Amino acid sequence: MDALTVTGQQRAYLDALKAAGVKPSSDLQALSIGSYVCQARAAKQSDQGVWDFVVPLVRNDVRNSHMSSTAPPADEVNSATADYIRIATDRLC
Repeated sequence: MDALTVTGQQRAYLDALKAAGVKPSSDLQALSIGSYVCQARAAKQSDQGVWDFVVPLVRNDVRNSHMSSTAPPADEVNSATADYIRIATDRLC
């Protein structure tokens, strides 16, 4: 499998997620979630709209990173969602 090639901006985003304690299941998934954040921002969604759009993606990713079929703890999902939105808005969008 080929290594994922990322831009400097994408690397800064991934590094910022890691520094914030976010543990995505893969870099590709983290970049996908960031892209969704930017799309929602570009569509002029409200903060709540961005949250509602992104939280299911983050929930699935947190579940995948735990290798579990059970729902991850809500506080962990909420914390990761807030970090994804903040960091993507600052670093990617």
